[in-house]
Amino acid sequence: MTDNDNEVEQRSSTRVRFPGISPRAYEHPADRGAMATLRAVPGISSVLKAVAGMWNERAERLYAVASAIRVGEKQYPRINQLRVDAAETLDLDTVPELYVARDPRANAYAIGIDKPFIVLTTGMVESLDVDSLRCVVGHETGHILSGHNVLRTLLMRLLRLQATVQWVPIGALGLRAVIAALLEWFRKAELTADRAGLLCGQDPAAALRQHVFMAGGTSMSDIDIPEFMQQAKEYEEVDDIRDSILKLMTVEGMSHPFAVVRAAQLQRWAASEEYRAILAGDYLRRADDAPSSSMMDDVRSAGRSYKESWSSSTDPLAKVLTDVGEAVSGAAGKVWSRFGGGTGSSTPDETDAPDGPDVNGGNKN
Repeated sequence: MTDNDNEVEQRSSTRVRFPGISPRAYEHPADRGAMATLRAVPGISSVLKAVAGMWNERAERLYAVASAIRVGEKQYPRINQLRVDAAETLDLDTVPELYVARDPRANAYAIGIDKPFIVLTTGMVESLDVDSLRCVVGHETGHILSGHNVLRTLLMRLLRLQATVQWVPIGALGLRAVIAALLEWFRKAELTADRAGLLCGQDPAAALRQHVFMAGGTSMSDIDIPEFMQQAKEYEEVDDIRDSILKLMTVEGMSHPFAVVRAAQLQRWAASEEYRAILAGDYLRRADDAPSSSMMDDVRSAGRSYKESWSSSTDPLAKVLTDVGEAVSGAAGKVWSRFGGGTGSSTPDETDAPDGPDVNGGNKN
Protein backbone atom coordinates (compact mmCIF):
# COMPACT_ATOMS: atom_id res chain seq x y z
CA MET A 1 0.00 0.00 0.00
CA THR A 2 1.40 3.41 -1.02
CA ASP A 3 1.54 6.55 1.10
CA ASN A 4 -1.38 7.93 -0.91
CA ASP A 5 -3.41 4.81 -0.21
CA ASN A 6 -2.65 5.14 3.52
CA GLU A 7 -3.71 8.78 3.37
CA VAL A 8 -7.02 7.91 1.73
CA GLU A 9 -7.74 5.17 4.29
CA GLN A 10 -6.81 7.40 7.24
CA ARG A 11 -9.01 10.24 6.05
CA SER A 12 -11.88 7.83 5.46
CA SER A 13 -11.80 6.66 9.06
CA THR A 14 -12.14 10.20 10.45
CA ARG A 15 -15.30 11.15 8.57
CA VAL A 16 -18.78 11.08 10.05
CA ARG A 17 -21.14 8.47 8.65
CA PHE A 18 -24.90 8.79 8.48
CA PRO A 19 -26.66 5.50 9.24
CA GLY A 20 -30.06 5.25 7.61
CA ILE A 21 -30.00 8.83 6.31
CA SER A 22 -32.93 9.75 4.10
CA PRO A 23 -32.06 11.71 0.96
CA ARG A 24 -34.79 14.14 2.01
CA ALA A 25 -32.56 15.16 4.89
CA TYR A 26 -30.35 17.17 2.55
CA GLU A 27 -32.43 17.60 -0.60
CA HIS A 28 -32.60 21.07 -2.06
CA PRO A 29 -36.15 22.39 -1.44
CA ALA A 30 -36.90 22.87 -5.14
CA ASP A 31 -35.80 19.31 -5.90
CA ARG A 32 -37.61 18.03 -2.82
CA GLY A 33 -41.03 19.08 -4.04
CA ALA A 34 -40.60 17.45 -7.45
CA MET A 35 -39.13 14.21 -6.14
CA ALA A 36 -41.67 13.89 -3.32
CA THR A 37 -44.47 14.10 -5.87
CA LEU A 38 -42.88 11.43 -8.04
CA ARG A 39 -42.25 9.11 -5.09
CA ALA A 40 -45.82 9.48 -3.87
CA VAL A 41 -47.48 8.49 -7.15
CA PRO A 42 -48.34 4.75 -7.03
CA GLY A 43 -46.50 2.74 -9.64
CA ILE A 44 -44.43 5.65 -10.96
CA SER A 45 -41.26 3.57 -10.93
CA SER A 46 -42.93 0.87 -13.02
CA VAL A 47 -44.17 3.45 -15.52
CA LEU A 48 -40.70 4.94 -15.91
CA LYS A 49 -39.20 1.50 -16.35
CA ALA A 50 -41.75 0.71 -19.05
CA VAL A 51 -40.91 3.91 -20.96
CA ALA A 52 -37.18 3.39 -20.50
CA GLY A 53 -37.61 -0.22 -21.61
CA MET A 54 -37.40 0.88 -25.23
CA TRP A 55 -33.66 0.42 -24.66
CA ASN A 56 -31.96 -2.51 -23.03
CA GLU A 57 -30.18 -1.51 -19.83
CA ARG A 58 -27.94 -4.55 -20.19
CA ALA A 59 -26.53 -3.03 -23.37
CA GLU A 60 -25.42 0.09 -21.48
CA ARG A 61 -23.77 -2.01 -18.82
CA LEU A 62 -22.07 -4.24 -21.37
CA TYR A 63 -20.82 -1.13 -23.17
CA ALA A 64 -19.21 0.08 -19.93
CA VAL A 65 -17.69 -3.35 -19.27
CA ALA A 66 -16.24 -3.51 -22.78
CA SER A 67 -15.01 0.07 -23.15
CA ALA A 68 -14.03 1.32 -19.68
CA ILE A 69 -12.09 0.24 -16.57
CA ARG A 70 -14.23 -1.25 -13.82
CA VAL A 71 -12.96 0.07 -10.50
CA GLY A 72 -12.18 -2.46 -7.79
CA GLU A 73 -9.53 -3.55 -5.32
CA LYS A 74 -7.13 -4.40 -8.17
CA GLN A 75 -8.06 -1.59 -10.57
CA TYR A 76 -7.92 2.04 -9.44
CA PRO A 77 -7.78 0.95 -5.77
CA ARG A 78 -7.80 4.53 -4.44
CA ILE A 79 -10.92 5.39 -6.42
CA ASN A 80 -12.41 2.10 -5.23
CA GLN A 81 -11.87 3.25 -1.65
CA LEU A 82 -13.73 6.48 -2.44
CA ARG A 83 -16.55 4.43 -3.98
CA VAL A 84 -16.89 2.23 -0.89
CA ASP A 85 -16.58 5.19 1.49
CA ALA A 86 -19.34 7.13 -0.26
CA ALA A 87 -21.73 4.18 -0.14
CA GLU A 88 -20.96 3.57 3.54
CA THR A 89 -21.22 7.26 4.44
CA LEU A 90 -24.70 7.53 2.92
CA ASP A 91 -25.55 3.98 4.06
CA LEU A 92 -26.49 2.47 0.70
CA ASP A 93 -27.53 -1.17 0.79
CA THR A 94 -25.34 -1.97 -2.22
CA VAL A 95 -22.10 -0.33 -3.31
CA PRO A 96 -22.69 0.77 -6.92
CA GLU A 97 -20.19 -0.24 -9.57
CA LEU A 98 -17.92 2.50 -10.89
CA TYR A 99 -16.17 2.72 -14.25
CA VAL A 100 -13.44 5.04 -15.54
CA ALA A 101 -13.95 5.84 -19.22
CA ARG A 102 -11.42 7.37 -21.60
CA ASP A 103 -12.58 10.90 -22.35
CA PRO A 104 -10.55 14.11 -22.04
CA ARG A 105 -13.68 16.03 -21.06
CA ALA A 106 -14.27 16.17 -17.31
CA ASN A 107 -17.55 14.43 -16.61
CA ALA A 108 -19.24 12.06 -14.18
CA TYR A 109 -22.70 10.53 -14.16
CA ALA A 110 -24.86 7.84 -12.58
CA ILE A 111 -27.01 5.79 -14.94
CA GLY A 112 -29.21 2.71 -14.78
CA ILE A 113 -32.53 1.74 -13.25
CA ASP A 114 -32.42 -1.79 -11.86
CA LYS A 115 -28.71 -1.72 -11.05
CA PRO A 116 -27.35 1.83 -11.34
CA PHE A 117 -23.64 2.44 -11.81
CA ILE A 118 -21.29 5.44 -11.91
CA VAL A 119 -18.99 6.56 -14.71
CA LEU A 120 -16.04 8.94 -14.29
CA THR A 121 -14.07 10.19 -17.27
CA THR A 122 -10.28 10.26 -17.32
CA GLY A 123 -10.54 14.02 -17.74
CA MET A 124 -12.14 14.20 -14.29
CA VAL A 125 -9.86 11.65 -12.61
CA GLU A 126 -6.65 13.20 -13.90
CA SER A 127 -7.59 16.77 -12.98
CA LEU A 128 -8.86 16.55 -9.39
CA ASP A 129 -7.10 15.83 -6.12
CA VAL A 130 -8.32 12.94 -3.96
CA ASP A 131 -10.53 15.05 -1.68
CA SER A 132 -12.24 16.83 -4.57
CA LEU A 133 -12.72 13.52 -6.37
CA ARG A 134 -14.31 12.17 -3.18
CA CYS A 135 -16.92 14.91 -3.48
CA VAL A 136 -17.58 13.91 -7.10
CA VAL A 137 -18.05 10.24 -6.22
CA GLY A 138 -20.27 11.25 -3.30
CA HIS A 139 -22.26 13.49 -5.62
CA GLU A 140 -23.03 10.59 -7.96
CA THR A 141 -23.75 8.25 -5.04
CA GLY A 142 -26.22 10.86 -3.78
CA HIS A 143 -27.98 10.78 -7.16
CA ILE A 144 -28.44 7.03 -6.72
CA LEU A 145 -29.70 7.30 -3.13
CA SER A 146 -32.25 9.94 -4.20
CA GLY A 147 -33.38 7.88 -7.18
CA HIS A 148 -32.26 10.55 -9.63
CA ASN A 149 -30.56 7.95 -11.81
CA VAL A 150 -33.97 6.68 -12.94
CA LEU A 151 -35.03 10.00 -14.45
CA ARG A 152 -31.48 10.73 -15.57
CA THR A 153 -31.51 7.51 -17.57
CA LEU A 154 -34.89 8.39 -19.03
CA LEU A 155 -33.65 11.89 -19.91
CA MET A 156 -30.58 10.56 -21.71
CA ARG A 157 -32.72 8.17 -23.74
CA LEU A 158 -35.23 10.87 -24.62
CA LEU A 159 -32.40 13.08 -25.85
CA ARG A 160 -31.34 10.26 -28.14
CA LEU A 161 -34.93 9.81 -29.31
CA GLN A 162 -35.28 13.53 -29.98
CA ALA A 163 -32.62 13.35 -32.67
CA THR A 164 -34.66 10.74 -34.56
CA VAL A 165 -38.03 12.57 -34.55
CA GLN A 166 -36.99 16.08 -35.51
CA TRP A 167 -38.67 15.57 -38.87
CA VAL A 168 -42.05 15.07 -37.16
CA PRO A 169 -43.05 18.62 -36.08
CA ILE A 170 -45.81 17.74 -33.63
CA GLY A 171 -43.91 14.84 -32.08
CA ALA A 172 -40.76 16.90 -31.79
CA LEU A 173 -42.59 19.73 -30.02
CA GLY A 174 -44.17 17.35 -27.51
CA LEU A 175 -40.85 15.66 -26.86
CA ARG A 176 -39.14 19.02 -26.40
CA ALA A 177 -41.67 19.94 -23.72
CA VAL A 178 -41.00 16.72 -21.80
CA ILE A 179 -37.23 17.12 -22.13
CA ALA A 180 -37.40 20.76 -21.02
CA ALA A 181 -39.31 19.74 -17.89
CA LEU A 182 -36.83 16.98 -17.11
CA LEU A 183 -33.87 19.33 -17.65
CA GLU A 184 -35.40 21.91 -15.30
CA TRP A 185 -35.85 19.23 -12.63
CA PHE A 186 -32.36 17.83 -13.18
CA ARG A 187 -30.73 21.23 -12.70
CA LYS A 188 -32.33 21.31 -9.26
CA ALA A 189 -31.35 17.68 -8.62
CA GLU A 190 -27.72 18.66 -9.22
CA LEU A 191 -27.90 21.04 -6.26
CA THR A 192 -29.13 18.16 -4.09
CA ALA A 193 -26.33 15.87 -5.30
CA ASP A 194 -23.76 18.60 -4.57
CA ARG A 195 -24.93 18.48 -0.96
CA ALA A 196 -24.53 14.69 -0.91
CA GLY A 197 -21.00 15.13 -2.24
CA LEU A 198 -20.19 17.55 0.57
CA LEU A 199 -21.59 15.14 3.16
CA CYS A 200 -19.31 12.42 1.79
CA GLY A 201 -16.24 14.66 1.65
CA GLN A 202 -17.04 16.89 4.65
CA ASP A 203 -14.56 19.41 3.26
CA PRO A 204 -16.11 22.60 1.81
CA ALA A 205 -12.74 23.70 0.44
CA ALA A 206 -12.39 20.47 -1.57
CA ALA A 207 -15.93 20.89 -2.93
CA LEU A 208 -15.06 24.44 -3.92
CA ARG A 209 -11.92 23.28 -5.74
CA GLN A 210 -14.08 20.93 -7.80
CA HIS A 211 -16.36 23.77 -8.90
CA VAL A 212 -13.43 26.08 -9.58
CA PHE A 213 -11.98 23.41 -11.86
CA MET A 214 -15.28 22.92 -13.68
CA ALA A 215 -15.47 26.69 -14.19
CA GLY A 216 -12.03 26.79 -15.79
CA GLY A 217 -9.50 26.87 -12.96
CA THR A 218 -6.30 24.93 -13.57
CA SER A 219 -4.49 25.78 -10.34
CA MET A 220 -5.83 27.19 -7.08
CA SER A 221 -2.70 29.35 -6.84
CA ASP A 222 -4.09 31.33 -9.79
CA ILE A 223 -7.55 31.76 -8.27
CA ASP A 224 -8.69 34.38 -5.77
CA ILE A 225 -11.63 32.82 -3.92
CA PRO A 226 -13.40 36.09 -2.93
CA GLU A 227 -13.15 37.27 -6.54
CA PHE A 228 -14.48 33.90 -7.76
CA MET A 229 -17.45 34.10 -5.41
CA GLN A 230 -18.05 37.68 -6.50
CA GLN A 231 -18.75 36.34 -9.98
CA ALA A 232 -21.74 34.40 -8.65
CA LYS A 233 -23.03 37.55 -6.96
CA GLU A 234 -22.70 39.52 -10.20
CA TYR A 235 -24.60 36.82 -12.08
CA GLU A 236 -27.39 36.76 -9.50
CA GLU A 237 -27.63 40.56 -9.24
CA VAL A 238 -27.89 41.71 -12.86
CA ASP A 239 -29.66 45.09 -13.14
CA ASP A 240 -30.94 44.89 -16.70
CA ILE A 241 -34.09 42.90 -17.49
CA ARG A 242 -32.56 41.96 -20.85
CA ASP A 243 -29.83 40.10 -18.95
CA SER A 244 -32.51 38.29 -16.93
CA ILE A 245 -34.18 37.05 -20.11
CA LEU A 246 -30.81 36.01 -21.53
CA LYS A 247 -30.15 33.99 -18.36
CA LEU A 248 -33.41 32.09 -18.81
CA MET A 249 -32.72 31.43 -22.47
CA THR A 250 -29.17 30.28 -21.77
CA VAL A 251 -30.00 27.67 -19.13
CA GLU A 252 -33.07 26.31 -20.93
CA GLY A 253 -31.21 23.46 -22.63
CA MET A 254 -28.64 22.82 -19.91
CA SER A 255 -28.65 19.75 -17.66
CA HIS A 256 -26.45 21.38 -14.99
CA PRO A 257 -26.43 24.80 -13.35
CA PHE A 258 -23.40 26.99 -14.03
CA ALA A 259 -20.33 25.97 -12.02
CA VAL A 260 -19.92 29.37 -10.37
CA VAL A 261 -23.58 29.37 -9.31
CA ARG A 262 -23.28 25.82 -7.95
CA ALA A 263 -20.22 26.82 -5.95
CA ALA A 264 -22.05 29.73 -4.31
CA GLN A 265 -25.12 27.60 -3.54
CA LEU A 266 -23.07 24.83 -1.93
CA GLN A 267 -20.84 27.14 0.09
CA ARG A 268 -23.93 28.84 1.53
CA TRP A 269 -25.29 25.44 2.55
CA ALA A 270 -21.92 24.46 4.03
CA ALA A 271 -22.20 27.48 6.33
CA SER A 272 -25.78 26.69 7.33
CA GLU A 273 -27.15 25.29 10.55
CA GLU A 274 -28.82 22.52 8.56
CA TYR A 275 -25.46 21.15 7.41
CA ARG A 276 -23.97 21.34 10.92
CA ALA A 277 -27.01 19.54 12.37
CA ILE A 278 -26.60 16.64 9.94
CA LEU A 279 -22.92 16.31 10.84
CA ALA A 280 -23.99 16.18 14.50
CA GLY A 281 -26.35 13.28 13.76
CA ASP A 282 -29.58 15.26 13.72
CA TYR A 283 -31.19 14.25 10.42
CA LEU A 284 -34.21 12.43 8.97
CA ARG A 285 -33.79 8.64 8.81
CA ARG A 286 -35.22 6.47 6.06
CA ALA A 287 -36.98 4.37 8.69
CA ASP A 288 -38.91 7.46 9.82
CA ASP A 289 -39.51 8.82 6.33
CA ALA A 290 -43.05 8.76 4.95
CA PRO A 291 -43.01 10.56 1.58
CA SER A 292 -46.64 9.93 0.76
CA SER A 293 -47.90 11.48 4.00
CA SER A 294 -45.58 14.48 3.90
CA MET A 295 -45.67 15.14 0.15
CA MET A 296 -47.61 18.41 0.52
CA ASP A 297 -45.21 19.60 3.20
CA ASP A 298 -42.39 19.10 0.73
CA VAL A 299 -44.24 20.87 -2.07
CA ARG A 300 -45.00 23.76 0.26
CA SER A 301 -41.37 23.83 1.35
CA ALA A 302 -40.36 24.11 -2.29
CA GLY A 303 -42.87 26.89 -2.76
CA ARG A 304 -41.56 28.81 0.24
CA SER A 305 -38.01 28.38 -1.06
CA TYR A 306 -38.95 29.82 -4.43
CA LYS A 307 -40.87 32.68 -2.84
CA GLU A 308 -38.01 33.60 -0.50
CA SER A 309 -35.52 33.36 -3.35
CA TRP A 310 -37.56 35.62 -5.61
CA SER A 311 -38.46 38.10 -2.85
CA SER A 312 -34.79 38.59 -1.91
CA SER A 313 -33.52 38.54 -5.50
CA THR A 314 -32.18 41.71 -7.08
CA ASP A 315 -32.79 40.28 -10.55
CA PRO A 316 -35.04 42.81 -12.35
CA LEU A 317 -37.17 40.12 -14.00
CA ALA A 318 -37.72 38.44 -10.64
CA LYS A 319 -38.78 41.78 -9.16
CA VAL A 320 -41.27 42.43 -11.98
CA LEU A 321 -42.83 38.97 -11.69
CA THR A 322 -42.94 39.16 -7.90
CA ASP A 323 -44.69 42.55 -8.04
CA VAL A 324 -47.19 41.19 -10.58
CA GLY A 325 -47.82 38.15 -8.40
CA GLU A 326 -48.43 40.29 -5.33
CA ALA A 327 -50.76 42.60 -7.27
CA VAL A 328 -52.78 39.66 -8.60
CA SER A 329 -52.92 38.12 -5.13
CA GLY A 330 -54.14 41.40 -3.61
CA ALA A 331 -56.82 41.84 -6.27
CA ALA A 332 -58.00 38.27 -5.77
CA GLY A 333 -58.27 38.89 -2.03
CA LYS A 334 -60.50 41.93 -2.59
CA VAL A 335 -62.77 40.03 -4.97
CA TRP A 336 -63.01 37.14 -2.50
CA SER A 337 -63.96 39.56 0.28
CA ARG A 338 -66.61 41.31 -1.84
CA PHE A 339 -68.37 38.04 -2.62
CA GLY A 340 -68.58 36.90 0.98
CA GLY A 341 -65.26 35.11 1.30
CA GLY A 342 -64.29 36.97 4.45
CA THR A 343 -62.46 40.20 5.19
CA GLY A 344 -59.97 41.66 2.82
CA SER A 345 -57.17 40.62 5.13
CA SER A 346 -58.22 37.00 5.07
CA THR A 347 -56.12 35.41 2.41
CA PRO A 348 -55.23 31.77 1.89
CA ASP A 349 -52.31 30.31 3.82
CA GLU A 350 -49.17 31.27 1.94
CA THR A 351 -47.91 27.73 2.21
CA ASP A 352 -50.95 26.53 0.29
CA ALA A 353 -50.80 29.21 -2.40
CA PRO A 354 -47.50 31.07 -2.43
CA ASP A 355 -47.51 34.49 -4.00
CA GLY A 356 -45.62 35.18 -7.16
CA PRO A 357 -44.77 32.78 -9.99
CA ASP A 358 -45.96 29.20 -10.20
CA VAL A 359 -43.56 27.00 -8.23
CA ASN A 360 -43.52 24.45 -11.03
CA GLY A 361 -42.55 26.71 -13.90
CA GLY A 362 -39.32 28.10 -15.27
CA ASN A 363 -35.79 28.20 -13.98
CA LYS A 364 -36.34 30.31 -10.86
CA ASN A 365 -33.51 29.43 -8.57
